[in-house]
Amino acid sequence: MRTVPFTLTQAAHQLALDEALLLIAEERTSSEAGASEFIRVWEFDHPTVIVGRSSRVNDEVDVDFCRIQAIPIFRRCSGGATVVGGPGCLMYSVVLDLSLRPALARIDVTHQFVMQHLQTAVNRQFSDAEETAQFQGTCDLTFANRKFSGNSMRMARNHLLYHGTLLYDADLATVARCLCYAPRQPDYRAERAHAEFITNINVDPVQLKTDLIDVFGGHQTWNESLPQERIDALCQERYENTGWNFSR
Repeated sequence: MRTVPFTLTQAAHQLALDEALLLIAEERTSSEAGASEFIRVWEFDHPTVIVGRSSRVNDEVDVDFCRIQAIPIFRRCSGGATVVGGPGCLMYSVVLDLSLRPALARIDVTHQFVMQHLQTAVNRQFSDAEETAQFQGTCDLTFANRKFSGNSMRMARNHLLYHGTLLYDADLATVARCLCYAPRQPDYRAERAHAEFITNINVDPVQLKTDLIDVFGGHQTWNESLPQERIDALCQERYENTGWNFSR
């Protein structure tokens, strides 16, 4: 697995890079194990709303509040419900090769695989604590029964993209204010409002980034150039296209 080192500043480019890596992986024919697997860990520079590929924006997002606060709304290429990124919210993205990991063709196995890796990375900083990160719902991580990580995936023919959030110092009030009442809720949520349901975890984000890369096996750095042409094309088609972002 290769660690992708690029530091991007534009939110649309961040989302486009995730999809670009999946497309690049699908085009690879290298026999070297892990040559088409990638991991990147990053953050948005500013509060940013990211809706799922099939999400209805007006059902899941307080669009008026976001407009007043100049918080942009984007649609990602993967499924799941809306999340809010920004400072204090670590984002991770992994591209996994199904030929190396055929069991991941089953979605439930994929969720378990990734969540176990995330738990391992997070819990390295809670090894002596009574509370540790737990896997609940379809693909949530919780601490003391409150959610700090939401995740989603996109399955391609030979690879999959799995990405998500890890809240460590996010402005939870802003996160809650951006979101409407969630249309799909896991049972463990027990109908709690966002403010009572989400939480930050007390971790060192620099160490967490290192641990995430380590547990997924990103021990080699991807030394190719930034796929800027692919990013630009995806932004034009999707991520900087109002018709895409507000298609539902």
